Amino acid sequence: MSLHTGRKQRRRPGYAAAAGVFAIGMAGTTLPTPLYGLYRQELGFSELMVTVVFAAYAIGVITVLLLAGNVSDEVGRRPVLLCALGLSAASALCFLFEGGLPALFAGRVLSGFAAGLLSGAATATVLELAKPGREGRAGFAATAANMGGLGCGPLLAGVLAQYTPWPLALPFLVHLLLVALAAVVTWLLPETVRDPRRPRRLRPTALRLPPEVHGVFTPSAVAAFAGFSLLGLFTAVAPSFVGQTLRVHNLAVAGVIVCTVFLGSTLGQLLAGRLGVRRALPGGCLVLAVGLVLVGTSLAVQSLPVLVIGALCGGTGQGLAFRAGLAAVSAAAPPERRGGTISAFFLVAYLGISLPVVGVGALTLALGLRGAGLTFAGCVIVLVVCVGLYVLRRPPAEA
Repeated sequence: MSLHTGRKQRRRPGYAAAAGVFAIGMAGTTLPTPLYGLYRQELGFSELMVTVVFAAYAIGVITVLLLAGNVSDEVGRRPVLLCALGLSAASALCFLFEGGLPALFAGRVLSGFAAGLLSGAATATVLELAKPGREGRAGFAATAANMGGLGCGPLLAGVLAQYTPWPLALPFLVHLLLVALAAVVTWLLPETVRDPRRPRRLRPTALRLPPEVHGVFTPSAVAAFAGFSLLGLFTAVAPSFVGQTLRVHNLAVAGVIVCTVFLGSTLGQLLAGRLGVRRALPGGCLVLAVGLVLVGTSLAVQSLPVLVIGALCGGTGQGLAFRAGLAAVSAAAPPERRGGTISAFFLVAYLGISLPVVGVGALTLALGLRGAGLTFAGCVIVLVVCVGLYVLRRPPAEA
């Protein structure tokens, strides 16, 4: 009986399956990206409102990270993952039966709730399911699932909306099917938290960092903030720039361009594992700055190829800095507080998605889309260069 149980346990899904669940959950958060133009035509709202709707997602993420960032450390990873998938399905239903701006806001907030739960719990699950000697692969799987999922969302939605009927419905129907599959896989995952228990009452805890991470957290998190600002720009504004300025109205092309920045991020994360934290973190800041220069140049000269190259370069720099920072923070955190510490890291990162992007939307009213994008690029370049110089002088310890 015990031998049979052992074999059954060994057949249970591992960290790769958990990474797949992570990717499906995150894909739902960027699924509406190439569809905002269709919603604008249908509902008649401004570019500023697009960024506000987009930022509602970040508000949902930040709220969950502040109130329940470490809840998976108490109740277990699997219940939190199932809850996140349920919220992702509810978000898809809001868009599927969309009835105006309130439904869009509700869908984005629910999507943010799902991402907030997934960010810490799914990352910790992937890392903890890795067998000895495969920690590096699991670290790449976790960060690649995050960014790869975010990139697959607009690609899937863009292709389905452009080349199939029901452009505002079919992407969400497909996502609901994927979420159902992910829920089955999650149910089969082994629980990695010992002695799960009922949580205490929810209260802001995500920023109560353990002393072990104080030295490495700030530069790593600020670099993540800058990188996520670039991701936010592409997921909120790039499709509008491609359509309004470059006169390219193919939704699949818009989805591919947004996917490119996340593809670069995944490439950067792969390189980060080979370079090590001490080189990947400052190197990522440098490559991110170069990518931002190229993005700004594409806005100035109205060039689609330069925009794609800038997206790939900037995404690579973001991936380098993001994985290096996550690895340093995760390695420094004690196991019993790892979920909450990772959630705090993502909290700072998601501030980068929300605040600068809404600023860009507001600036479009005065400067236009191109002027707002150039202003954004200049500000983030200054920030990322400062972080890069800091970590060159005070490099973090290797994970």
